[in-house]
Amino acid sequence: MQRVRNIWRPEAYHGFGKKGPFFEGWYFKLVDARERHAHAVIPGVFIGEDPAESHCFVQTLDGATGHSTYHRYPYESFKAAPDRFEIEVGPNRFTREAFSLDIRSPEREMRGELRFSGGKAWPVTWLSPGIMGWYALVPFMECYHGVLSFDHRIDGALTIDGQSVDFSAGRGYIEKDWGQAFPRAWVWMQSNHFAVSGSCITASVAIIPWLGNAFNGFIVGLWHGGKLYRFATYTGARIERQEVTDDRVFLAFADRSHRIEIDATRASGGLLHSPERTAMLQRVMESLTATIRVRLIERRTGAVLFDDSGRHAGLEVVGDLPPLAKVGK
Repeated sequence: MQRVRNIWRPEAYHGFGKKGPFFEGWYFKLVDARERHAHAVIPGVFIGEDPAESHCFVQTLDGATGHSTYHRYPYESFKAAPDRFEIEVGPNRFTREAFSLDIRSPEREMRGELRFSGGKAWPVTWLSPGIMGWYALVPFMECYHGVLSFDHRIDGALTIDGQSVDFSAGRGYIEKDWGQAFPRAWVWMQSNHFAVSGSCITASVAIIPWLGNAFNGFIVGLWHGGKLYRFATYTGARIERQEVTDDRVFLAFADRSHRIEIDATRASGGLLHSPERTAMLQRVMESLTATIRVRLIERRTGAVLFDDSGRHAGLEVVGDLPPLAKVGK
């Protein structure tokens, strides 16, 4: 019963009673007020078909240097509340409102506590439990996704490799994934550093396995002016353009009311681990220094409702997305 209730709590842990392969991970993006430091902290758990592969972890990524680290802890040191986002990974603790870190290893030292306030999650309704829409109700999806905070204030400081970094008045973003494995190919991007404070873009296109076949699924959310503009497979929107080159990614989506154009400039990054069905493998190149230009256009009048470039953008391009409408087994 708790597992069913948590469909409408995407932030909570979904792994109770699960057998491998299963993973769940939460993604915290941190940028200080002076925009000199950008970091990602990713706690999670992996349950393998082989019990020897089961463990929990905290990944870190320094956006400025691309230095990434993977800190593995025994599976037994993972603890989670049954009905809310409150987890422990070894000596590290995470909620939507705060986290405390105590990472000490030759690769990275990261200690301290940060607090988060003013966040806004992707809305949850009875028929649309978060960013996945009605797909969240489908029990056989390979991977599920959630957005816990489009944009929020950070307070507190971390000691990172001996240097004290004050994140007070900085900006943050929180999302998560869970399921059996990541897709075989995807594009993901996010920024909440636009000229208009509080605005945020999150967008992804991925190959989604479906009943023996597959399709290019997509989810785009632009939070701006207290309103969420959604473009997704389940909303009836369509992908109009998809171009991925060595130095940029251009995506365009449209529905009956609006068109959104997303032009991302790629940048160097660091290599993160991602879940496969057998293990956590280091195969995801993620940047925290990309830029994303976003244009939102009202189709009836042609009015441009939003035109801005996001800084400190997260960007991942993994595998090769096939041409539109030509995805097969």
